[in-house]
Amino acid sequence: MVDWTDIRKEFPVTRRWAYFDHAAVAPITARAQAALADWSRDVAENGDVNESRWVERVEAVRRQVADLLNAAPLDVAFVKNTSEGIGIVAEGFPWAAGDNIVTAEEEYPANIYPWMNLAGRGVELRRVPSRGPRVAIDDIAAAIDSHTRIVSLSHVEFASGFRNDLEAVGAICRSRDILFVVDAIQGLGALPLDVSKLPVDALSADGHKWLLGPEGAGIFYLRRELVDRLHPIGIGWNSVVGSRRFSKIDFQLKPHAGRWESGSLNVGGVLALGASLGVLNDIGWPVIQQRVMSLTDYLCERAAATGLQVFSSRLLQERSSIVSLMAPGWDPQAIKRRCRDAGIVINHRAGRLRFSPHAYNTEDELDRAIEVIESARD
Repeated sequence: MVDWTDIRKEFPVTRRWAYFDHAAVAPITARAQAALADWSRDVAENGDVNESRWVERVEAVRRQVADLLNAAPLDVAFVKNTSEGIGIVAEGFPWAAGDNIVTAEEEYPANIYPWMNLAGRGVELRRVPSRGPRVAIDDIAAAIDSHTRIVSLSHVEFASGFRNDLEAVGAICRSRDILFVVDAIQGLGALPLDVSKLPVDALSADGHKWLLGPEGAGIFYLRRELVDRLHPIGIGWNSVVGSRRFSKIDFQLKPHAGRWESGSLNVGGVLALGASLGVLNDIGWPVIQQRVMSLTDYLCERAAATGLQVFSSRLLQERSSIVSLMAPGWDPQAIKRRCRDAGIVINHRAGRLRFSPHAYNTEDELDRAIEVIESARD
């Protein structure tokens, strides 16, 4: 039996807030805070004397991420954010005029602008509208033609909470020799994602949502067979084999995702991310995933009883850790402010209230939030 009361001690945010905004920027864990403090204290007192220690720790975090994805560590690179990882593919792919990319209309801008930026090369971005809260696989398939080179989708759509079927979409891509790129930021940590079993070619995610890391420490995965297919962009001293032999110039790019780690990393951010991954791993990923689904199911039941309309699909294979609620006749911004004044953090997207609880949240906190929202009608 999981002792959530004890686990909540790992989350300083619970002292003041009922925090349901992990789909925006999550609070970091106490361990992540300590990891940042440890690193910054050492650098302040010793400069780079202990650099080898931090390099080893970074590689340990790489192994943590690889374990989460069920990938080889060499296929994981650290990036600044989701946009950077998607940009690696967008800018590096060998495009020809007339090619196209397919994505969803309601994608977060990080998965739209890098593709729109290719218009000057004659590359078209096709955005498939949703049907209510859903992105229909048939509509994705219908948008694909002989000139489609990439399909790029979020694991979970940021505004609706719809979980795309990565296996089904990836299978369509594989059957047509199309690359499948996944913006994983809204699913990774709250939902299972195994790149050894899924037909995913590239994946990008920052760590500041469900992984509870700080902003600016993200991850990029690329299937090894595709490394040489992408033109290497942003190349720097750390992109080559033997990168620490600074006096010897030998332009041999690393034969894996590491070639895109061009220079010095956000070491403090990566270490903090690793610390939060340690907390989550200690709880257990299946436990976290089950808990998040239980909390969001409970929220939907309470919300419906209150008169709020659940916009998100709650079908078994489509539900996620994000719940989008419609409040007809209510001002979502005013409700957000009312909740904030009561010590409750929610958000709104696309004119709807958005809840995104994590495993350490409680049903009592959700009850409080619903009560505050109900009071906003009075």
